[in-house]
Amino acid sequence: MSCIEYFNNIINYVISKIEYAIGGTNTYLIHSPGSSFLVLLSDQPSFHPSISNSMASSLGDNTTSYNDSNIMASPEADATCYDVFLNFRGEDTRHSFTDHLYDALGRAGLLTFRDNDEIDRGQELEPEIKIAIRASKASIVVLSENYATSTWCLEELWLILQQRKECNHFVLPVFYHVDPSDIRKQNKTFKIEVEASTNWTYDNVIRWKRALTKVADLTGFVISGPETKFLKEIVDTVYNELDCKKVHLPPDLIGMDTRYQKIISWLHQPNLEFLAIRGMGGSGKTTLAKYIYNLNWKRFENMSFVEDIGSRCKGAHGLLELQEQLLKDISGGRKRKIPSISYGTCKIEEALQTKRALIVLDGIVENSELVALLGTGKINALSKIIITTENTDNWFKFSSHKCEQYKMELLNDDESLELFCRHAFGSKIPAEGFKELAAQAVRYCEGNPLGLGVLGSSLSNSNTTLQWRSQLNLLEKDIHSLIQGVLMRSYMSLPFDFERELFLHIACFFIGKDMDYVVKILEPDYSAVSGIKTLINRCLLSVSSSNKLMMHRLLQETGRNIVCKESFKLPEKRSRVWLSTDSYKILRKGKGSKTIEGLTLDMKKLKEEGPASKASNLTTDALEKMEKLKLLQLNFVELTGSHENFSEDLRWLCWFGFHLRTIPSGLFMENLVALDMSYSNLEVFEPPMVLQSLQILNLKDSHNLLEIRNISMIPHLETLVLWNCHSLVRVCETIGELTSLALLNMTGCKHLCTREQINLLEEIKASSSGGQVTKQPPFSFPHSLQRLFLKDCNLECTDSFPLSFSVQPFLQYLNLGNSLFEFLPCYDHLKSLRVLDLSLCSRLKLLLFLPSTLAELYIYYCHSLEKITFQSSQFMLQEFGYEGCINLSEIEGFLKLVSIAKLDETDLGHLKWLKKYQSHEVLLVGDDELTKGRSSNIQMLYEFDIMSTSLPNIKDSKMTPEYISESSSLSFDVPSCPKNWRLKGLNVTFKYTISGDDWVWFAKISTANGVDLMYNPRVFGKPGFGEVGIWLGFWPIGNTLDVGDKVNVSIDVISGLEVHECGASLVYTDDEIAEATVENNMGGENFHGGDLSGFQLSTGAYYLCRRDFIELMEVGRLAPDWFGVLVGDTIDYTEVRGWRMTGRPKQLNPSFTELKTVRCIIHGPQSGLLENRAMQSIS
Repeated sequence: MSCIEYFNNIINYVISKIEYAIGGTNTYLIHSPGSSFLVLLSDQPSFHPSISNSMASSLGDNTTSYNDSNIMASPEADATCYDVFLNFRGEDTRHSFTDHLYDALGRAGLLTFRDNDEIDRGQELEPEIKIAIRASKASIVVLSENYATSTWCLEELWLILQQRKECNHFVLPVFYHVDPSDIRKQNKTFKIEVEASTNWTYDNVIRWKRALTKVADLTGFVISGPETKFLKEIVDTVYNELDCKKVHLPPDLIGMDTRYQKIISWLHQPNLEFLAIRGMGGSGKTTLAKYIYNLNWKRFENMSFVEDIGSRCKGAHGLLELQEQLLKDISGGRKRKIPSISYGTCKIEEALQTKRALIVLDGIVENSELVALLGTGKINALSKIIITTENTDNWFKFSSHKCEQYKMELLNDDESLELFCRHAFGSKIPAEGFKELAAQAVRYCEGNPLGLGVLGSSLSNSNTTLQWRSQLNLLEKDIHSLIQGVLMRSYMSLPFDFERELFLHIACFFIGKDMDYVVKILEPDYSAVSGIKTLINRCLLSVSSSNKLMMHRLLQETGRNIVCKESFKLPEKRSRVWLSTDSYKILRKGKGSKTIEGLTLDMKKLKEEGPASKASNLTTDALEKMEKLKLLQLNFVELTGSHENFSEDLRWLCWFGFHLRTIPSGLFMENLVALDMSYSNLEVFEPPMVLQSLQILNLKDSHNLLEIRNISMIPHLETLVLWNCHSLVRVCETIGELTSLALLNMTGCKHLCTREQINLLEEIKASSSGGQVTKQPPFSFPHSLQRLFLKDCNLECTDSFPLSFSVQPFLQYLNLGNSLFEFLPCYDHLKSLRVLDLSLCSRLKLLLFLPSTLAELYIYYCHSLEKITFQSSQFMLQEFGYEGCINLSEIEGFLKLVSIAKLDETDLGHLKWLKKYQSHEVLLVGDDELTKGRSSNIQMLYEFDIMSTSLPNIKDSKMTPEYISESSSLSFDVPSCPKNWRLKGLNVTFKYTISGDDWVWFAKISTANGVDLMYNPRVFGKPGFGEVGIWLGFWPIGNTLDVGDKVNVSIDVISGLEVHECGASLVYTDDEIAEATVENNMGGENFHGGDLSGFQLSTGAYYLCRRDFIELMEVGRLAPDWFGVLVGDTIDYTEVRGWRMTGRPKQLNPSFTELKTVRCIIHGPQSGLLENRAMQSIS
């Protein structure tokens, strides 16, 4: 469909919409079927541009709203409809040269706009002429003898040159039987002058003279003889000029605009030269680069798109050819021969300093290619360079150039299905009966556009579901060659052999495992620290938020296919065997070989899949033949035979469900880095030899394990996991001598540290020594510990097991959940402690003087806990979980919530009259963790030095405010203070009803002398449906108010409340009486006594709120303008994004940043077994 036909279809659609919308009125639609323009005349007052805007939006993304002010700026407006705009003087050339030129352009396939109306238009250009110029890629200006006598021609010329300046519009002048110098100097017929009362005004004439001078200086054609040969040259020039601009894009683009919108701001940032689009092979990097290029090339003087650089550089003269192409494109001249790469780099550097260019370098593999093509010199600040690559490493770290990185987003489920269906069925949705099969294919590709396109096309010729199933089943054994061909290039580009080997090991055995765990295992042989970093930088590997190694399925299949090709029919001849069916056959037949470096067998999984694995005995014979075996994973496998001849290179032994009671004495373990015997039948664990290399020992869920002996024979042990070893009663005392042990997990070891077990060990020692022994713990924790898990151990704080951790100065994470103690010793000596989990400690009553370095505290369902204090007296926690603490009344520096019944009149001060309502009930809301299960009797909240309470709609004279308003705001002037009294503060009250489920409101007080406070209480009362509630808050700000100050009080409701009345009363006090009252102790004389800097906005106002309302806004439950309602338009809501319990987000302590993602790391073979602290505690 041509551009004109497309616009005609849109116009017809718009006509039908307008006629429907305003039918019956005096409306006139003028539409020329041969053009793309519509004029609407209406005398209907209600017809408004917004109607046309809404109709335009209903047409979809391809409609364009032309607007003179922004047509150059928006990508949509830059969409071109014509190849060429013809500018000419009709009376000179309309029926001769211009007509022949128009015909020649059309025969060359160039869509050309020519104005066919011969009458003189008068003063103004018609709108369609302006639009046509802007919608054209190039203009041909035919300058003939009488050209300059037409204001129409001159105005068109000025617009054409403006388009050239702003959007790289190509302009070709044709000097038709005229001398260019006459035009440049405005001689003869090109002499133009000001004429009164005409369009030849002074300003216009000046503009047009400059336009004539400019066009005369452009390279063009001077025609003075036969015209035929010139026509061909003109057409060829225009064709060649336009042909090199745009690049081809595949049809049916899916999701490109969404990704483009995320990086569009880069185009408008000066001095940010580079955009690096990174991503795995086939992810759409090149397509996105083309999309950006095609939408924006018109804004630049010169442009170049160089494709597939990495492959083209491999040739003998590949890099030189690329330099020649790039230099020609950005210089705008002819292709020049470059004698050497260094010479070419220098010439390109020179061109980049002056030219405003758009450059795309596609498929860069190495930084050296980038340097050879662009150099390291200065680049024009308005130039933009896009590179697509799978590898950026730190290319720009030490460069003067600035680069924005964009990680290519793979397609989501809906986008994937649409792209696949377009290739497989030629439509957006699956054909009938193929829905589930299409979904299976889409899942296989995991959003990779290349995979979706290739797989969809390969299935398009299969007409039955049986053929589809057969082809999809094949994918479990092999990967399509077109997909593998692209992904193999990434693998082969790895600079070192050990990095390729590392990639294959991870693809076969370690996807989903904890990265630190894998690094420890593979570092000795493959330099895994640097190798994994390289794989991540080259988009061959990624790391999840929980520190797991992740790899796209197609990349994993590519890696495994590389291994399969080592021996297609004989798995035992391969370097790695990961399929349990293959491993089972190898062990059953004893067919091990010297080539195998890694093997995994999961008998439980194999038995679940079917009866293929018979109950035949498996022996160690095959393993003895695997001399290079480094990685061995045996899940619930029982082997008979000798263990003496296992490979000495073994680094990783993961044997789930190990069936023997002790470690075989002949098993060579000297080079093991990680030993995982989770779910084993071991009764005693004792190393058979000194294990110098072993760093990780996991005996999780070994329920028969009773004792661990001679642990000192593993001198460099870093991680010891004894989780749920329920029967364990003794750990060798030498554990305290380990100098590298950083993580110890004893969760669920219920008999190890109990009072009874400690007494039993003491009796044994006393009887063996013949006398009394000093009380001491059954074992000591090593000095090096950083993370300690003692949850579910029935711990009590006793003299022999005091839980003081006095010799563990490096302790960062401590979990004592579900213990029996009532009190804990002071931990102010633990300067490194960041996370403390005491969840489910139901007897715990007080937590005092917690270290100021603590960043996370979890006390879920500590039912008896009443008070928490901190060493610094300030609340500094970044994460705080306290649900189910129904008796918790005070958290130092955070809040205090106490039942009125527990306060005496002295505590309440001027609010002592509230005592008579102490048995009234109010449902508190706002913080479910704090209010769930708590008494519904009236409570007093102390927060930010403000004391507040929520009441039912009581009638009491003490409730009558001094100043009152039936709206949500009021103002008053501070009067003189009564004699012998002083101003203490201000009571603010309001009556309200509830509407909706999200209650967001602030009480505000401001004065002209700098008081600007807005407060959102942590909890407040929720009255029943149709009932009225009362909020009363005392603000101890007397020392900030002066006589005559105007005080403004308001209740700003964002959502959920309706205010019926608000009031305020000044509170005075006798100095002597005030001294003993709680309200004074809460800070009355010094409202900013605590550090509230974290709650101060850039305007100076105090935003006294401990929650992040942005979360409600982002899920659509709060209007986007909520912050403007509160503070006005002076600052943006982003200032309170991420607002925490401590106010604005601060730069976190590096140790806390690390620990924030740390969970109970249990290095298991299945998934790394990362256990969420909080969820574990709640459960």
